[in-house]
Amino acid sequence: MNAAVQLQDITVAVARAKGEPFTIEQARIRGPQDDEVRVRVVATGLCHTDLIIRDQYYPVPLPAVLGHEGAGVVEAVGPGVKSLKVGDHVVLTYGACGHCKPCSGGHSGYCKDFYGLNFGGGDLQGNTAVQDPQGQPLHDHFFAQSSFASLALARENNAIKVPKDAPLELLGPLGCGIQTGAGAVINSLRVTPGSSFASFGAGAVGLSAVMAARVAGATTIIAIDVVPSRLELAKELGATHVINSREVDVIEAVREITDGGVEFALESTGIAAVLSQGIESLASQGTLGVVGAPKLGTKAEFDVNNLLLGGRSIKGIVEGDGVPQTFIPQLVQLYQQGRFPFDKLVKFYPLEQINQAAEDSTKGITLKPILRISG
Repeated sequence: MNAAVQLQDITVAVARAKGEPFTIEQARIRGPQDDEVRVRVVATGLCHTDLIIRDQYYPVPLPAVLGHEGAGVVEAVGPGVKSLKVGDHVVLTYGACGHCKPCSGGHSGYCKDFYGLNFGGGDLQGNTAVQDPQGQPLHDHFFAQSSFASLALARENNAIKVPKDAPLELLGPLGCGIQTGAGAVINSLRVTPGSSFASFGAGAVGLSAVMAARVAGATTIIAIDVVPSRLELAKELGATHVINSREVDVIEAVREITDGGVEFALESTGIAAVLSQGIESLASQGTLGVVGAPKLGTKAEFDVNNLLLGGRSIKGIVEGDGVPQTFIPQLVQLYQQGRFPFDKLVKFYPLEQINQAAEDSTKGITLKPILRISG
């Protein structure tokens, strides 16, 4: 039998029905083909996107093995793999074709096949790599990895090699949530030294943006949230000001702090009303980046003339608009230098406690859950 079709037993967390808890199950996965690598997953982050797919904000077919912030060790490579070998430590990021116009221009987050590669429930031909013990397919290839599993298949271009002296079980969230917040600031908004920045939302993405704004040299950094403990942590991570939006008028507070409006801002909550607040808080020629993902079809309101006459901008941002092959190692290096302490955001859970991790994340108890899967 071809090595690629030989099946290996794995443990997976499965989303079987809309809004229902994940179930821990046994399954089987095939070997790597072409440019694929099979990775022993050490740990994987639990992201807001996993939960909105479980709840069917986006129509990813169920049952599915989700998970898209995996970190692990390469245990097998396909015949087309050139840059990775067995034993390499990797962070798994999102899928991209690698050769369309956006990918070729260094903007793989806007790949022409992005939705199919990351949310299609299989490869672009509809094939899955994971099946249950009865031989029935489980939808997978979620973000080109499906890392709520003891073994995951990725492609060479979304398995990012990282140094072996970095703490592998910590690194998975760099593949999506942390990369999104930090990359939005550094790569997309291009926050400048001496500038002002506001993070609308102080979850894992928003606080990653706060840390990145400090790295970028912003001198006024505002964190906005409704959870006091998050705002306290924001100050520890570099925020110069914090705003509890349940206690004060956010727009007025931001304008007072910044003497009229903030130059750069990021909306990470996915709440339309917060997006509107972000726009109204901008300075003349200010830019608001949008990374929060609400239900499909969500509308937001804003004053068109405020946008027009002030030269303000709204910018949608996917995955931090960076090149993961270089940006993720850069974030690892910043962490190792003590300049990007994203470890302060995380709490570890065993895979079997995935539903507790999801509940703690939804309630705001845990900023960034990481599921330990193997040693």
